[in-house]
Amino acid sequence: MIFAQDEETENYNVFDSWIEWSNGSGMLTKYLNEQAFYYLDQRDKTVEMFESRGDWKTRQAKVRESLLLHMGPFPEKTPLNPKITGILQKGGFRIEKIVFESLSNYYVTGCLFIPDGITGKQPAILYVSGHADLAYKDPAYQKVIFNLVKKGFIVFAIDPIGQGERLQYYDPVKGESIIGGPTREHTHAGNQCFLLGTSINKYFIWDGIRAIDYLQIREEVDPDRIGITGRSGGGTQSAFIAAFDERIVASAPENYITSHRRLLESRGPQDAEQNFYHWISDGGAIEDLLVVRIPKPTLLVTTTRDIFSIQGTREVYEQVLNGYIAFGKEEDFLMVEDHAAHGSTKRNREAVYKFFQKYLSLPGDGSDEDVEILTPEELYVTNTGQLATSLGGETVFSLNRKEAEQFYEGIMESRQHMDSHLELTKEHSKRLSGYHIPRHNAGVVYRGSYQKKGYTIGMYALEADDGYIIPLLLVTPEGQGPFPVVIYIHPDGKEQGMASGGIIEILVNQGYMVASPDLLGIGETNPDARFPAAPAFEALLIGRSLVGIQAGDVSRVVEFLARLPNVNKSSIQAVAVGELCPALMHAGVFEPGISGVALIEAPVSYYNITQTRLYELSLSFSWGVAGALTAYDLPDLAACIAPRKLALIGLQNARIEPATEKLIDNQMRFPRKVYENSKPGNLTIISKPSEELIIILSDWLEQ
Repeated sequence: MIFAQDEETENYNVFDSWIEWSNGSGMLTKYLNEQAFYYLDQRDKTVEMFESRGDWKTRQAKVRESLLLHMGPFPEKTPLNPKITGILQKGGFRIEKIVFESLSNYYVTGCLFIPDGITGKQPAILYVSGHADLAYKDPAYQKVIFNLVKKGFIVFAIDPIGQGERLQYYDPVKGESIIGGPTREHTHAGNQCFLLGTSINKYFIWDGIRAIDYLQIREEVDPDRIGITGRSGGGTQSAFIAAFDERIVASAPENYITSHRRLLESRGPQDAEQNFYHWISDGGAIEDLLVVRIPKPTLLVTTTRDIFSIQGTREVYEQVLNGYIAFGKEEDFLMVEDHAAHGSTKRNREAVYKFFQKYLSLPGDGSDEDVEILTPEELYVTNTGQLATSLGGETVFSLNRKEAEQFYEGIMESRQHMDSHLELTKEHSKRLSGYHIPRHNAGVVYRGSYQKKGYTIGMYALEADDGYIIPLLLVTPEGQGPFPVVIYIHPDGKEQGMASGGIIEILVNQGYMVASPDLLGIGETNPDARFPAAPAFEALLIGRSLVGIQAGDVSRVVEFLARLPNVNKSSIQAVAVGELCPALMHAGVFEPGISGVALIEAPVSYYNITQTRLYELSLSFSWGVAGALTAYDLPDLAACIAPRKLALIGLQNARIEPATEKLIDNQMRFPRKVYENSKPGNLTIISKPSEELIIILSDWLEQ
């Protein structure tokens, strides 16, 4: 027999030279989009049938109910305790520097711009800014604010979470965020919110609602003439806040509104505050943020080369306009577009000024004027320029941590009833993760093999759910078998461990057949996403998770292996590393064909992540299941695997550090109890491995 030379360069890319699979990096997005489009098509068909005002009112009621269900519940309103920290007089207006408490001890900073010489009550506009580090202090946003003030409007500009003076992860030594810019600040905290089935957007919205509360107690403000506007991320906030607060008479979101379909076709989901749990699968879409406002005056401010599809914006306008027509208010739904990229233009700014002049009843010259731009320091509300180093107070993390503690108490209570809790965990984890049982006898394409000394490496393409492909390397020892099998899953893809002397070769030489797949989103199907969390966020929009999808892939691999004649079907064990461990834990619960599960450097629990301010798991949220902590945690899945073999090797805390014995004892108490009542010897927990991993793994596999 002639073997391949060691120096030969192997190509283990299953998709190579196969036209049908040439877009491996788009496979995950395509799979998610097809499911999202099904729900969006159903929504559009429903809306297209509306003929009367009553149809639209019914839709509005349904949307409000859904928004409150998934975004809330909002808390009881607490005293605002507003304080004016300084007053700055400028030509023609004054600036009051305001801090108020959106929640108890949870501060919002902003500036109230008040024109000189006003008499009586005047209209006011809440200005919410986009993803600029400086927030409303950014020169581009100051230009709009000062123009509105020059035209007689009172403007209240507030800092969004993670921007301006409200950095959630401020480093006082470096004078900047520890974790990065606004998008990272939003998503870092947002992932922790998702684990509870909520969205960080509820804090953005609540800040806006409380800012309106503040405007309404100002004697200069007419409470019946309040508007809202903002661009980019401020357009997002404008749309959401206006959808939730009926006191807002006129809304002008800029550079955000497009159809949900066109968003998914183009850029995909954006950072955490732009998404919430099961939004699309429950029949909703971005368009509904406008539907709930019918017939209130609304202006869509757009640019033709925006990052948000202008085609989608036009389609939204045409659809929602029908609702305004049904109410006899078509003249109150407007759209302006300019030939520009994602940004502010003179034409659009003037359209905003004129819109508010008309609908907030303050006529005047709508021309865009040159204004004096102030330095950020001049507009500081706090004495240090950051709440973190001045007033302190609560953060999104600290608030969410307390909420997580309440959910965790519920899980702990449920664990007191062991048998029922295990059954509920199986039920809830399948539902919340969006796990789908794979199709049986799905197609397989053999793509060739490499002959090595003592074994062969076969390349396979497994057809999976709804037509995507799982690339798989199957490494088989010489001989007839039947062979015990190890499924080896690594975040860096199927080729990890394939090198000479690597973990896969060692296992094969010990007599194991090794199956190394690229689960969807890994290796050859690693998505080419502009925003790393886009796939996971789209999954939660449609009631799925990457964890649940990948768990289904593991089941598909098991089903494929079980059909092979040289496989010992009673000995199919699986090993996962790092952030893929949650996927294998779920698969271990759902797939009885797995006889043993080994998790290497797995996160100790989702709860631990919510309790860790600076967790180090990736922002991709590929490891998370939205809403999991409403019903179960990773240790509950470990308990559900009993009495089958389970090894937890090198458990890690949320900082990606070895978990302490104290933390492990605390978080793993329940699975230990379950195994003690079933098969104690089948649970192995090695907190700090003293031997090489392959030695530990080999010993465990042989048990």
